[in-house]
Amino acid sequence: MGDDQYHRPDSKKLQALRDIAEKLRVHSIEATSASNSGHPTTCMSAAEIMSVLFFHTMKYKVDVPKDPANDRFIMSKGHAAPILYAAWAEAGLFPVQNLLNLRKIDSDLEGHPTPRLSFVDVATGSLGQGLSVAAGMAYTGKYLDKADYRTYCLLGDGESAEGSVWEAMAFASYYKLDNLVAIFDVNRLGQSQPTALQHDMDTYRLRCEAFGFNTYIVDGHSIDDLAKALHAATTVKDKPTCILAKTFKGRGAEGIEDKEGWHGKALGAKAEAALAEIKGRIKNQGAHGITINAPSGAVPVHDLSAVKLPSPPAYKKGDKIATRVAYGTALTKLGENTSVVAVDAETKNSTHAEKFMKAHPDRFIECFIAEQNMAGVAMGCACRDRAVVFASAFACFLSRAFDQIRMGAISQTNVNFCGSHCGVSIGEDGPSQMALEDLALFRSVHGSTVFYPSDAVSMERAVEIAAVTKGICFIRSSRPATAVIFDNDEKFEAGKAKVVFRHDDAKATVIGVGITLHEAIEAHDLLAKEGIHINVIDPFTLKPIDKDTIIQAAKASGGKIITVEDHYPQGGLGEAVSSAVAGETGISVKIMAVTELPRSGPPKVLIDMFGISAKKIVEAVKAL
Repeated sequence: MGDDQYHRPDSKKLQALRDIAEKLRVHSIEATSASNSGHPTTCMSAAEIMSVLFFHTMKYKVDVPKDPANDRFIMSKGHAAPILYAAWAEAGLFPVQNLLNLRKIDSDLEGHPTPRLSFVDVATGSLGQGLSVAAGMAYTGKYLDKADYRTYCLLGDGESAEGSVWEAMAFASYYKLDNLVAIFDVNRLGQSQPTALQHDMDTYRLRCEAFGFNTYIVDGHSIDDLAKALHAATTVKDKPTCILAKTFKGRGAEGIEDKEGWHGKALGAKAEAALAEIKGRIKNQGAHGITINAPSGAVPVHDLSAVKLPSPPAYKKGDKIATRVAYGTALTKLGENTSVVAVDAETKNSTHAEKFMKAHPDRFIECFIAEQNMAGVAMGCACRDRAVVFASAFACFLSRAFDQIRMGAISQTNVNFCGSHCGVSIGEDGPSQMALEDLALFRSVHGSTVFYPSDAVSMERAVEIAAVTKGICFIRSSRPATAVIFDNDEKFEAGKAKVVFRHDDAKATVIGVGITLHEAIEAHDLLAKEGIHINVIDPFTLKPIDKDTIIQAAKASGGKIITVEDHYPQGGLGEAVSSAVAGETGISVKIMAVTELPRSGPPKVLIDMFGISAKKIVEAVKAL
């Protein structure tokens, strides 16, 4: 570890840091005892790590926790939240007595960290996700902000069983994120039994080195060892650093330290003795007297509220253009604003995000075939309003990242996802590539907005609106080329449907989205030849859905609604419409969706085979 540049803290500071570590243990025990729940022992193993990070290594403004210039810290092992809260209280952000409000209904000191707290960037607690977010932050710092802030991520040894951890490590080393430090708290014990590797530090080291990390093994309870390793990390270029800290769960409490059976529970009757033992090791019970280093420079604040297309869509009505192609065009145009960043999971030539890559290569991040990590990296890039981020892949593969996406909602992230290749209409590739669950997935996410544009014009506007919409956005794009049906100056809003056809004598209202809107238009024309009229609606967004327009059209067509979607019936358009009209008398909804396991075949054949073609819509209208 580069001894030549290392200046060991003097004995006074070393003792102060040891005292802070013990105080963090005390706070963690007292807080979890007050709530009679929590994870004190996993906090106790990390006490020295947190002390050195927050009171010696990291540079940050205590009174402005999310200052863009601050070093970043991600508590990936989110169940150790009490010691994170304790560190900020000891740093002076809020009174230490507030820690006793842990897990109370009126307190933001929740069981796992969430951004309700000013010092938390992303929610953690679903393990294995923090390092991806940290990697996104580090990438942003090195390549986008070009700033000197550093990112630190504390992981539990148990969560290293998650594949997403290694996706993040591969990403970090590939992009030479020398401003990223991953710290593994190797305390040997998991939730229900010892971890797979326990204290086999050499195997951890070999794995981390194999993934391209500059790696140190340290005594995780040695202030000096930790300070030295964290300093050494700053001297290494073009490699991220991993610190493997050998620790003991429940450190410092006799009868609890390194013992099984103490995960996820307050110390109960043993708390008093443990507190007396730990407090007895504190040399200075008063203020720690340490001045926390502020960032050396400033990083500009970004205003993301004015991001918009620099020019309107430029299409000719009737021209056939796939919405996935229009997505690439819109994203590239939007990228003229330097706050826009695109990430992709090695599908860029299919999602058409490669157009953005060619136009704005310095703001395109290739995440390769690792969708979970891509979602985390996107969230890390978006943190602290550093960027407007669009993440794209085949829609079916985004289901692999559903846990990251739902955690993104808890994190109040504004990441925009675009999923291409949806439904049976992709054709010959077959069912493994057909997203038929994605609308249900994204509709279920708290606070999400779900766009399903039906032509190139509405796709460009969906991208523009998503850029300034709070929360998770999902844009569904289609593979087949479809006709442009809207004027280039058509106005679009989330939650506002478009009535494509309206007739005073309509026998039914047909609602289609994407591919099926075009089938509905064809059905409209076929029925009109027989003197039968239907209303046709394009919802534009499935969440929020335009309840008023749908109800008005339904009541004007005898209360009959038919929904048609290239998706399974569960959670898609039909259920969204059914929910919107629930409670309205005299309205019935017939749902046409893919109800069987699909197969390979030509798109038009599959659309008809699985009951969502113009021909099938005509039959359904006549049956009504």
